[in-house]
Amino acid sequence: MPGRLGGAFDRRRPLAHHPLMPGAPSDEPKRKLGLFMAVALVVGNMIGAGVFLLPASLAPLGWNSLYGWLATIAGSLCLAMVLMRLACGRAATCAAFSYPASAFGEGVGFVVAWSYWISCWVTNATLAVAAVSNLSVIWPWLASPGMPAAASLAFLWLLTLVNCMGVRSAGGVQVVTMILKLVPLAGVVAVALWLLADGSAAVAPHNSVPIGVGAIGVAATLTLFPMLGFESAMAAGDRVGNPETNVPRATLIGVLIAGLIYLLACSAVTLLLPAAALEGSNSPFALFFSTLVDPSLGPVIAVFVAVSALGALNGFVLLQGEMPLALARDGLLPAWVAKLNRNEIPWRVHLISTGLATLLVLSNYARGMAELFEFMLLVTTSVTIIFYLACAAAALRLAQQGKLAVSAGFLAVTAAALLYSAWAFYGAGIEASLWSLAMTALGIPLYFVMRRNLPRTRTGPISPAV
Repeated sequence: MPGRLGGAFDRRRPLAHHPLMPGAPSDEPKRKLGLFMAVALVVGNMIGAGVFLLPASLAPLGWNSLYGWLATIAGSLCLAMVLMRLACGRAATCAAFSYPASAFGEGVGFVVAWSYWISCWVTNATLAVAAVSNLSVIWPWLASPGMPAAASLAFLWLLTLVNCMGVRSAGGVQVVTMILKLVPLAGVVAVALWLLADGSAAVAPHNSVPIGVGAIGVAATLTLFPMLGFESAMAAGDRVGNPETNVPRATLIGVLIAGLIYLLACSAVTLLLPAAALEGSNSPFALFFSTLVDPSLGPVIAVFVAVSALGALNGFVLLQGEMPLALARDGLLPAWVAKLNRNEIPWRVHLISTGLATLLVLSNYARGMAELFEFMLLVTTSVTIIFYLACAAAALRLAQQGKLAVSAGFLAVTAAALLYSAWAFYGAGIEASLWSLAMTALGIPLYFVMRRNLPRTRTGPISPAV
């Protein structure tokens, strides 16, 4: 019978009839995300809290930040095109496992999926902290001892509960938060155009900061983090209706929407406000509105930033359940991991993942190190890039084996995506990169233990779609 990865599978005992699974005629979830919800998942996961803080880091770079955005968006589009081609015949699968596995075998697929799962719950811890940090601008009592951790954990577990209520519930939250988080971004663009049109504001001179390859490279590295998450519809492919059509469309639409908004909104904040003021700001977008529009708008923007972080948190909570579920369905994790509740959600995976994120949050506040927050962002970035590197290499491998029909132009795009991913991984810093590799390596012995101890359900190799 056809398998989830596009290959020939011969199951000794269909997972749909496993005693731990619901008595459905198929192990595929019936409740699906439509195209609009899939786009909301992509855009919602891309636009979190990082983009709202980024202008403070980009301010010293001047116009180099604009060129850095262009480089990052171009690199992300190359990666998206590679992933969209790999999705042909595999769109209904979990991309973090099936794409690398189709080229390099299930061992590589397992390790890449493991690393992506780590990135999901680390991201969740980071986003929960970011949401509380922004809300503390309005309610200072949230910054009192013990309250930041308690509030962060409350958001983590609340959105875990929402996701356990069903994929449509999570999708509905994603649509609402996506719309709300676009308000300040679109507002910045509208205000900038209005002020420039009537001459009330001036853009920083092009020569205010020397233009150089090194500065552009720094900007491109900084702007990569907000672009993470464009693969979200692919990572949750079996949760999307009509995946062969909707997954690629949602990915491309999401990248274009988020990339364009980032380019315009962040450039407006960076180039219209004094660099000295931005460098010392904890909320650059709030500073933009309070300086150029009305001082009372600052706290309002903080609420929107918090909503943005919570929307991304909701999306990544959804994704944190998909990686272990895909591995369990393929016999690489115990069957109890894949137990679904009546809403067809792997609730045990969510409990484990959110539990690990809880430990991470508590560890952060116990140490009391503000710089640990930034370090978590770098680790998240480098761990996610492992997936991008693996997929770009998989496309080249499948093309070399004649299992993926590609053109010369696509090969050039794939090579560019591979080089961009390697450059971005290096740009994350040696310490964060080593941590990400170490956490990923922990999955290697686990894979061999699982393979030895669990009964194999697949007797044939993965047969990649072409």
